[in-house]
Amino acid sequence: MTDFRPKVTVITILYNADKVLEGCIQSVLNQTYDNLEYVVVDGGSSDGSLAIIERYADKIDKHISEPDKGISDAMNKGIAMATGDYLLFLHADDYFETESSLEENIKAVKTAPDIIMADILFGKNFVRQVSRGLDWRTYFKTGVLHQGALCSSALFKNIGDFKVEQKVAMDYDFFLRAFLSASSFEHTGKVLSVMRDTGISSQLDWPSLRKRFAEEKRVHSENCQTLTMKIIYAVYWPTYLLYRRIKFFF
Repeated sequence: MTDFRPKVTVITILYNADKVLEGCIQSVLNQTYDNLEYVVVDGGSSDGSLAIIERYADKIDKHISEPDKGISDAMNKGIAMATGDYLLFLHADDYFETESSLEENIKAVKTAPDIIMADILFGKNFVRQVSRGLDWRTYFKTGVLHQGALCSSALFKNIGDFKVEQKVAMDYDFFLRAFLSASSFEHTGKVLSVMRDTGISSQLDWPSLRKRFAEEKRVHSENCQTLTMKIIYAVYWPTYLLYRRIKFFF
């Protein structure tokens, strides 16, 4: 779509992230894509984050700094402030791969889907992770990487924002709801951003994993629409938890 140049709102949420924030901000402000809005939501940081935000305040379209109820609440504040056709969440410890990343991914879009999906590079070794999209596997795990997902503003109006009670699996809950509502998507086949392995969803200690699995189980329970899926989940969860426990300890 040569004439497809939607307004993209990039939303960065953070709390005490002064060690990585400036790199994230610069990667957004240096993008060659010109139809871009930048929103920064700070959860009331006590380190040097606010000073960094103020340093770039004249180039950031909207920003707030106030206490929130967690990641989901901060993301929802960003959604409320956004005016773009598509929204991308690029948190403080994420950044665009190159200055032309957004431009190149937008150019690769052939339709105007509910979700534009791109790949990301993860961790210190920059391992490429591919968004597989929304298919039957979404019933069990997310196939969408939020650092590589541009979601239409219409999608949020259709299925709702992130659930504040979700502290880890809020993106999975959102994309499962998108799948169940038959949302359209398109995969660009290109890398959009880099995700550091320092975020809450990257923690691999057993207490963190247990918390994530508990939230995913609740996501399944809250979004289960058929008796068949209830039966499948009843079998899946004991089996999966046993598998992960064995995998972790051995």
